[in-house]
Amino acid sequence: MRLGVLDVGSNTVHLLVVDAHPGARPLPAHSHKAELRLAQLLDGSGAIDSEGVDKLIAVVQEALDAAEDKGVEDLLPFATSAVREASNADDVLARVRAETGVELQVLTGAEEARLTFLAARRWFGWSAGKLLVLDIGGGSLEIAYGIDEEPDAAASLPLGAGRLTAGWLPNDPADPADIRALRRHVRAQIARTVGEFSRFGTPDHVVATSKTFRQLARIAGAARSADGLYVQRELKRRSLEDWVPRLGSMTAAERAELPGVSEGRAGQLLAGAIVAEGAMDLFGVETLEICPWALREGVILRRLDQMAST
Repeated sequence: MRLGVLDVGSNTVHLLVVDAHPGARPLPAHSHKAELRLAQLLDGSGAIDSEGVDKLIAVVQEALDAAEDKGVEDLLPFATSAVREASNADDVLARVRAETGVELQVLTGAEEARLTFLAARRWFGWSAGKLLVLDIGGGSLEIAYGIDEEPDAAASLPLGAGRLTAGWLPNDPADPADIRALRRHVRAQIARTVGEFSRFGTPDHVVATSKTFRQLARIAGAARSADGLYVQRELKRRSLEDWVPRLGSMTAAERAELPGVSEGRAGQLLAGAIVAEGAMDLFGVETLEICPWALREGVILRRLDQMAST
């Protein structure tokens, strides 16, 4: 059957259409995305302003139209941290439902971490052993660890690249004092969670998902996206430590000239790199591998599992 996942994230609204059935690998059939940056459309009270809600409704309707055009039989719509943490989340969800008919499921941070972990586990398989999975989104950082398909530990921290850029790095290029302050904040937040994971022992394999990690791996020398899903892509902490000060000295326009860095994400790449470096350092990770599957695939896999059990 043809499934669609509608992901209302902090940076983008992304419709992923796949051909799938239980027991088989989901095959991508269509992708439709719009940059919305909900995390940056909050007013002083933490609410998504009326203009932001109007934009959200418009892009959700566009995605619905695209899903219909592509023959989607089952649409799985969900929202993550930007909607979850908005002070007017209930009103936003009600307007989206009233004007588009879409009932967005708001995932908790722990659910995001667990579903991303499921996707990584299915991608790498049982031979990967104990997995540590890191994901940097626009609004939050997800961390999960485990040996099965359900992680033994999962955490979500408010350390998304878009959120931190808006709140901590107002200048372009960034002020060195702001970078230092952000670095202290990030590491203090991550350090609070390390003990929760370290009691389970050293992971056998460390995996990262998300566009932020993919872009960091690319500028550090990993293969291009055009080279395909099955090319192994790694990011070494030593390379990242070299890149963070270089990114800090660049403007967003200069970062956008780097290989694999999109103009829309260049502004928040520095904050993402600071989070990635902090996580790798505090968790003692020298090298991690980039996983092509992430939250959207996790949502699809969970739905297929539910279908198989009925």
